[in-house]
Amino acid sequence: MIASFISTSPLLLVLAISIVIGLLTVIVFRYTSDQKAIGRAKDRLKAHLLAVRLFQDQLPVVMRAYGRILRGTGSYLRLAFTPFLIVILPITFLIVQLDRYFGWMPLRPAQAFLVEAHVEDPAAANEVELQLPPELASTAPAVHIPNDKEVVWRVAAQGDGQYEIHIIAGGQTASKQVVVSPGLARISPVRLRGNFWERLFTSGEPALAEDSPIRSIAITYPPRVINFAWMEWNWIVLFFVVSLIAGFIFKSALGIQV
Repeated sequence: MIASFISTSPLLLVLAISIVIGLLTVIVFRYTSDQKAIGRAKDRLKAHLLAVRLFQDQLPVVMRAYGRILRGTGSYLRLAFTPFLIVILPITFLIVQLDRYFGWMPLRPAQAFLVEAHVEDPAAANEVELQLPPELASTAPAVHIPNDKEVVWRVAAQGDGQYEIHIIAGGQTASKQVVVSPGLARISPVRLRGNFWERLFTSGEPALAEDSPIRSIAITYPPRVINFAWMEWNWIVLFFVVSLIAGFIFKSALGIQV
């Protein structure tokens, strides 16, 4: 019952993950940084800032204080760079993986969606065919856009499930997953040929064959919006805001210098 509630209410899962990541971030920072050196650097910055306020009518003193603030900021950033790098790399990988679940909403039965195929050769756009499983049905004729090397179909599903659609072009067949579900599910909105870095961040499926005449196949899943604190949030923005707040709270509670 709890698992079912969480799957239909991703807000709780996003909040829980954000709080845990905030805690883990400050703990990792604690054990990968020189806490004493960071403390000294921050104390020196505070002293120089205080000098600017106390001696604001003495220009030479203020200018020297600003120079020391710049040097102190550089020292602090140097001390904090390695721990932040150690933290940000796994968090980036985590966000990419979680975006498969939180970034998009699965389709619902009877909900119309678009299948968009981009081909390599504009002339081939008129010869592209779409094959659907029995649970999916085309609801409108295909739209061919030769100038954009694109073909678009409007499709609807009869029931929940994970389906494979097939697109035939130039004698070759490429498949794409379609997810129809009422709850949380892993979504891949596009399947690409090549483009390693783009695939890493936007696609959760294997690359199309390098010799395929099809460059990409995309499904128009609706983007997920999370309602929290009387606002509509993209989950990544909410994740960073809650993680930062949790991190500052845990930092103060554990006495960690950041």
